[in-house]
Amino acid sequence: MVEESMSTSVLPATDSAVAIRRRAWREFKDRLAKYGVAMGGMSVIFAIVLIFFYLLYVVFPLFYGADIEQHAEFNLESQNVQHLTLNEYNDIGSMLTMQGKVRFFNANNGQTILEPRLPVPAESTITSFSKGASSTGVFAYGLNDGRVLVFKQDYKISYPQGNTRKITPIISYPMGEDALVLDSQAQPLTLLSVQSNDEQTTLVGLTQDKRLVLKRFEREQDFMDEELFTIKQKTAEILLDNRDTQTHLQLDIDQRELYVVNDKGFISYFDISNSDAPRLIQKIKAVPSGIDITALEFLTGGISILAGRSDGQIDQWFPVRDDNNNYTLHNVRSFNNQTAPITTIAPEYSRKGFLALDTSGQLGVYHTTAHRTLLIEPLVEPGHALMAISPRANGLITMTDDGQTKLAYIDNEHPEVSWHSLWEKVWYESRDKPEYIWQSSSASNDFEPKFSLSPLTFGTLKAAFYAMMVAVPLAIMGAIYAAYFMSPRMRTIVKPTIEIMEALPTVILGFLAGLWLAPLVEGNLPGVFSIMIMMPIMIVLTAWAWTKLPATLKERIPDGWEAAILIPVVIAVGVLSMLASPTLELWLFDGNMPKWLTDMGIGFDQRNSLVVGMVMGFAVIPTIFSITEDAIFGVPKHLTIGSLALGATPWQTLTRVVLLTASPGIFSAVMIGLGRAVGETMIVLMATGNTPIMDFNIFEGFRALSANIAVEMPEAEVASTHYRVLFLAALVLFMATFIFNTIAEVVRQRLRNKYSSL
Repeated sequence: MVEESMSTSVLPATDSAVAIRRRAWREFKDRLAKYGVAMGGMSVIFAIVLIFFYLLYVVFPLFYGADIEQHAEFNLESQNVQHLTLNEYNDIGSMLTMQGKVRFFNANNGQTILEPRLPVPAESTITSFSKGASSTGVFAYGLNDGRVLVFKQDYKISYPQGNTRKITPIISYPMGEDALVLDSQAQPLTLLSVQSNDEQTTLVGLTQDKRLVLKRFEREQDFMDEELFTIKQKTAEILLDNRDTQTHLQLDIDQRELYVVNDKGFISYFDISNSDAPRLIQKIKAVPSGIDITALEFLTGGISILAGRSDGQIDQWFPVRDDNNNYTLHNVRSFNNQTAPITTIAPEYSRKGFLALDTSGQLGVYHTTAHRTLLIEPLVEPGHALMAISPRANGLITMTDDGQTKLAYIDNEHPEVSWHSLWEKVWYESRDKPEYIWQSSSASNDFEPKFSLSPLTFGTLKAAFYAMMVAVPLAIMGAIYAAYFMSPRMRTIVKPTIEIMEALPTVILGFLAGLWLAPLVEGNLPGVFSIMIMMPIMIVLTAWAWTKLPATLKERIPDGWEAAILIPVVIAVGVLSMLASPTLELWLFDGNMPKWLTDMGIGFDQRNSLVVGMVMGFAVIPTIFSITEDAIFGVPKHLTIGSLALGATPWQTLTRVVLLTASPGIFSAVMIGLGRAVGETMIVLMATGNTPIMDFNIFEGFRALSANIAVEMPEAEVASTHYRVLFLAALVLFMATFIFNTIAEVVRQRLRNKYSSL
């Protein structure tokens, strides 16, 4: 009785204060856990959504069009104005007239700042005008006596009061103030083209009697004294068909090519790199009959020419090299958003974009690489007008024949990006065909950014494909054996060992792959492929031999430990294959298998997809193995026992009951492993050559989206096009992972619903 009373006194009554407090505390903890877990899940979802919208926020400006805002309007004296310029701060403009007058004016109100006097000979009159590349600021006047006056426009920037900027216009004469003799016969120059740099100046002029004269002035520095130099002159005449009337001349900035346009729409393409013997490369009909070329300008860099037509279309042409190393002109792309004759084309100074003005007063803003029309809108009154763009491409000044001048600001931050430039083949300058290329930077000023995401996306999928080819069969087959056939004691050793592999830092795996495994594979390619061929054969033979052993020998090995027999077999196959590799390479591949592959037309890089597949497969195996093994091991035992009791063999039970029941988990394991492979960064960064090429060759490298972001993001200018395109690559990676996971969840739910009744 004493014991009974003591035991009952320990347990509080259900309606006692202690029990009530315990139940209340337990309910509080349950509610806290419930809402805590819910809050944690909602926080994860909120963080993912926030990341998605932040990526959109950074990426979205890439697809804005251009915008023009008028800033000032005034009238200027416009008698025979031939050319306009605008400085980089959009506050000083200049105009040049056919009377040889230069006037610098305030671009905001038209007030004159400076009117320098050019040394035009008093006895001569101006008959033609030419401007060099916009980046050089060189101009030339052709005279009626065959001479040319070359001058250069520039701006001197100073800060006399500390933080107040003062801009002083400057006119200089790179070839001296005396006019240069271009035509020794002293014929008036009706057309003129000039280009000049520190080493040489080239002039090409069309005389009144239809002779095309070329003259080059080469500056040779004295070897002993840099301040001393001599000028060498070279003169040549270029033969033209006298029946044609030439309308345009254009020299490229490197002074190697000359384009001549006639009134019948033909473009003559000359090689003048050897000024003593100019050579006609091609004469091509550039427009249909009845259509005239009304404007001709070089795109920045001097590789492409832009031909504005009388029907409003603008064509981009550039030389393309054929298989015989000969260059011919190709019409690469056209813009036909305007309908009136093009009067003025203003290329941007540092990008592959340009502005075009037609006789109806419509302004078009274009970008060639992106094949993108960013803006079409009326800007000036119909008629002829001049136009100039500032060096930063954020300012525009126009002048009509009656002197109406407008200054406008341009907002056009990211014209290089379009669906075409990101995902389709683009015909880049100096390339022989359209291609997918990623090349975000260059040391050259005439560089054409190449932002194709296609090779990066392809590289990501290629890495994932080869990694999954290695990981999926090994991980799933190993998980099946470990969960269903392996001894429980052996499973307690194998499973934690494989799972701990996941703790290895991927940077270490990438380091080993790039510096150890890649050279090892390159030096022992026959041995590597021998392992891939001989390993499954020897495993099957070992299993067959096991079945032929006497029962007394087989009984010595406990059930579930049979896999241990394969350990020495695997080691032996690996060692023997690597030892035999030099002999096989000598017999079959003349001692050098990589060279043999190259001679067969199969490219070979030391850091290639084979290495990445092996190492990244090794990194993905623990994820797939662990989830698959848990899914198979978690199949209810009564299903297995019932199947065996009904007479099914262990293998039939595995294939028809266990795997079907575990299929949702197995599929989830594969998709999670795929997501891991798609998002892997350090291994693909360190174990490949990071070459953004589209080639499924297992011996070639690639560049993945994740690796590209890791490599280039630290060097990208914030808010630049390059910076935003890298964020776009991150968004593509994010969306790909989201799509993969969504598909995986849908399939997993369907598999679960289908096999849940087992």
